Amino acid sequence: MTSRLASLPGRIALVAAMGLAATPALAHPGHEAASGLSQGFLHPLSGLDHLLAMVAVGLIAARIGGRALVLVPLSFLGMMALGGALGAGGIGLPFVEIGIALSVVVLGASLALRPPLPVAAAMVLVGAFAVFHGHAHGAEMPETGSGLAYGLGFLGATALLHAIGLGLGLSAGRLARSLPALRVAGAGLAVAGLGLLAGAL
Repeated sequence: MTSRLASLPGRIALVAAMGLAATPALAHPGHEAASGLSQGFLHPLSGLDHLLAMVAVGLIAARIGGRALVLVPLSFLGMMALGGALGAGGIGLPFVEIGIALSVVVLGASLALRPPLPVAAAMVLVGAFAVFHGHAHGAEMPETGSGLAYGLGFLGATALLHAIGLGLGLSAGRLARSLPALRVAGAGLAVAGLGLLAGAL
């Protein structure tokens, strides 16, 4: 049982590696909506910074439990949609790459905290960083794709990554709440985020 819990950081690393291995799908001519949807879906999976932050949101929600299981991921999705609209509209946002890298550090560190964050604080925290992630997605929307389909694609991929984080977190919690598996995972995420932040500076 302990060994299964200890493998949680390894599972997160596996998810990250799978995301890095994702390659863009070839779009069929004349199907701009499908192209936009697939490109939007692949965008959050193509960068380790996006992938780790979005899984971290699910882990944070799982650690808090209760209403946070729904409210924390929804806060991220809603604010990410807002950031995506800003990016697609050409409205600038300073320090986007730094904000994205910093999100991995801060979300990981918050996951490692004891006790866990209150629901409202977690919602504000993830929502603030979601704007940076959304802006990056929106600003990189391909000109040939459908904006709505692209947005639905990156929201769908983000929800999937949140669900992966929730699943990992809830599995760890059911096995043994007394063991610090989620806190260890949070510390690992924070360290990974520091590396990403150093590359963004």
